[in-house]
Amino acid sequence: MKPYYEESGITIYHGDCRDVLPDVDPVAVSLVLTDPPYGINLATNYGERGRHKNATAKDYAPVAGDDQPFDPAPLLRFGRCVLWGANNYASLLPDSQSWIVWNRLTGESADAELAWSNLGGTARMFTHMWNGYLRDSERGFSVHPTQKPVALMRWVIARATEPGDLVLDPYMGSGPVARACMDLDRRYIGVELVERYCEIAAKRLAQGVLDFGGVG
Repeated sequence: MKPYYEESGITIYHGDCRDVLPDVDPVAVSLVLTDPPYGINLATNYGERGRHKNATAKDYAPVAGDDQPFDPAPLLRFGRCVLWGANNYASLLPDSQSWIVWNRLTGESADAELAWSNLGGTARMFTHMWNGYLRDSERGFSVHPTQKPVALMRWVIARATEPGDLVLDPYMGSGPVARACMDLDRRYIGVELVERYCEIAAKRLAQGVLDFGGVG
């Protein structure tokens, strides 16, 4: 498959990750860091439900693939993984003490979000406010219904990899992991089914060191 974007060790593919992953050598990948569909058929009409005061009823399209159960097994063959939303499919993952907790400091939805990891060690927490426009970073920038901060991804990547390592992100979304890898001099392969998000990610990568109006 021809890359949608390729520059300075950052590669993005527009397509289904099931078509890309068989061609990626697990030995070359230092970390899988991704935010897959959780298999919960998430209602993304946040404005209509009053969750986001500044959102309209049709702000976000449904998450691609979220209407079907998610199977994490194809990702586990790559070794070291951090999988967001894994509390929704934890029964399909090995037991682990190494969960990651993102403390969102928000009262409008979940207080925290969880990621399963097999990195070793005990559970770890990253605190970063993400409450509508009340954010510690990227204020006013929200294009994906389950978007997560670049700062969060930088924190994970810095703890789990070294400069030059390859990070694999099969469910790229709007590209926070890609942006974090560029910032930290990691190589990156990302795959995204929705072309609009590929375009947004490419634009984020072109922003130099800017962090979309906030601190990281």
